Amino acid sequence: MNFRRWITALAVLALFAGLASAQVTNSNAGAGPFTCTASVSVPPVLRAEGLTETVGDIVLACSGGAVVAPGTSLALNTANITVSFGTNVTSRLLSPTLGVTSSTMAGNTNEALLLIDEPNSSEPGPVPGFGPNAGQVLCGSGGLPFSTVGAGPGGCPEFVELSAAVNVMTNAAVASPVYPTNVGANVFSGVWGGSSAPNQVTFYGIPIMPPTTAGAERVFRMTNIRINANALAGGPLAGTTQVYAYISISGPTSVPVNNSTLVAGSVQSGLTTSMRNASDGSTAPPPYTFPQCTSTPSTLPGTALAFLRYSSNFGTAFKLRTGTGSSVPTNQNVPGTIYNSESDFIPYNGTPLIYGLASSNQAGLADYGTRLKAVFNNVPTGVRIFVTTTNATNATTAATLATATTPYAQLVISETAGDGSGVPAIPAAGLVGGTTLNYAEIIPVNGTAMAVWEILGTNPSTLENFDFGVYILYSASPATNTPPPGATTLNMSYAPTATQGAFTASAGALASGVLPVPRFADTSTAATTFTIAQCTTSLLFPFVTNQVGFDTGIAIVNTTSDPFGTKPQAGTCTLSFYGQNAPASFVTPSIPSGVGVAPAGNWAFQASNIAPNFEGYMIAVCNFQLAHGLGIITDLGAQKLAYGYEALVLPTGTGSRNGQNPEQLEN
Repeated sequence: MNFRRWITALAVLALFAGLASAQVTNSNAGAGPFTCTASVSVPPVLRAEGLTETVGDIVLACSGGAVVAPGTSLALNTANITVSFGTNVTSRLLSPTLGVTSSTMAGNTNEALLLIDEPNSSEPGPVPGFGPNAGQVLCGSGGLPFSTVGAGPGGCPEFVELSAAVNVMTNAAVASPVYPTNVGANVFSGVWGGSSAPNQVTFYGIPIMPPTTAGAERVFRMTNIRINANALAGGPLAGTTQVYAYISISGPTSVPVNNSTLVAGSVQSGLTTSMRNASDGSTAPPPYTFPQCTSTPSTLPGTALAFLRYSSNFGTAFKLRTGTGSSVPTNQNVPGTIYNSESDFIPYNGTPLIYGLASSNQAGLADYGTRLKAVFNNVPTGVRIFVTTTNATNATTAATLATATTPYAQLVISETAGDGSGVPAIPAAGLVGGTTLNYAEIIPVNGTAMAVWEILGTNPSTLENFDFGVYILYSASPATNTPPPGATTLNMSYAPTATQGAFTASAGALASGVLPVPRFADTSTAATTFTIAQCTTSLLFPFVTNQVGFDTGIAIVNTTSDPFGTKPQAGTCTLSFYGQNAPASFVTPSIPSGVGVAPAGNWAFQASNIAPNFEGYMIAVCNFQLAHGLGIITDLGAQKLAYGYEALVLPTGTGSRNGQNPEQLEN
């Protein structure tokens, strides 16, 4: 191909007020045919839970090309560069407002960027003010028209001028060895493939400027490309699932590319969660069982339930919003720099380079740092849940809790609330007794309570644990069935996820201009964390008969009314028979507490009425504490024989008086 020939053919485009970039030096580059070699310098580890994980920067290093006569100023030819993946591209969609020629393409403009010649990389360039020393000029800012066709017809103008002195490109539209002070657009936005090609991002109208000079190369860097890594998860060994990127070039210019298939990252589970024992910090987890009829201590925040532990599986599984914390940085704009943050490359040239008028359209900027979520499901009415507002260190006993410094996380108001001008923290309600750790209450909605913490301090050079305390408080009222019996389960995950209505799973897996970044798939499994158990007493009647002229009278007494402060209760008893001619289980009417109320705090019956012709033993499970029983075996009419015994109290119930330890009686 005669490169000079197509350059000359496009000289008619000189009506554009032009801009161009300079060359990046490379001693290994030659001046032969114009070719590009693709690479990913550092393929990162992507979290398998992530829906918006950033792949490594894709770099095209190009060298060679036909020489243009010195002093000749020509409009540049362009090419379209497409990157395809085996999963959806999820880079944030932006909202351009200026000079858009295609509404479909404009609606899919995203934060993925293509940079020419590493602007603002502070590397030595052939001419100060161009190439690596140039500022970042976004096509669509600084008075340039926005267009998803890049530097093509109707887009941002680009020209090239070669000087005999140093053989570099300038933005002059007329032949001149004088270097203008204005630099051409060297930052171009990507366009998502939409519903027809959700796995692709294309950079349209990229100016192709052959270096022509031996020892120099032109560099095209593609950054801020996010993908749905969760769709690629599930490899047999951690870190072995690779993310492949496929480079293709189309349009007016044919550009040969070496190594067009790249490994742009690997996928590995980023998070392991566990529940730790609240008394000693050991790995022995809940569930814990709390009797319905026994109140927790009334001092806030109640009874320590457990520590929730979130552990990173690799060093960069937890990230800050930006490399400088939660605020919007002014220095996260050096091409090729690895920031290890939820945000990636954020173009900045004195002011943030944004699309349209909304600051949320700033390319590369995440909404917050890594967030961790605990969701308590089926929380009983009357149970209050408290969590620590920060993570704890040395979390072994309540007496040794201390507020953590690094790593550090803060309780926030919701899983999707953006940091904006500051972290949306939940104020502390007080200190956990005997510690320096603050707590706050999380309020259940329709039986679900959620706590979300944002990581504000982390060290990517090590594996970290974040431990958060959980406490529950309730006042027992068995008479009103408060709190009602049942098991409360817990899910622990990254945040936000689709499970709590922040977004649908299908929407979260696609590129979006309204959903938050980052976002995750919920890969957690619900586990029982505590159970409210109805207070019961189990009674064994070891011999019951209604055979050969005998019958057995049974009486069950509810003794929860007493002078010791025990909470009066009422409930039914389920009678189960084992032996000859055993009938089905029988449920008694509700037996109230105390003597003197109908039916006087007891319920009595004859075996012949419920278990005719039965002989064996019976177990009564009563849904209240402190039940006692009496059995009397007689002949018919009790004329010759009467034998009475007390039922045995089995050690399976929750009977206790005045909230003391459960008593187990032999009779």
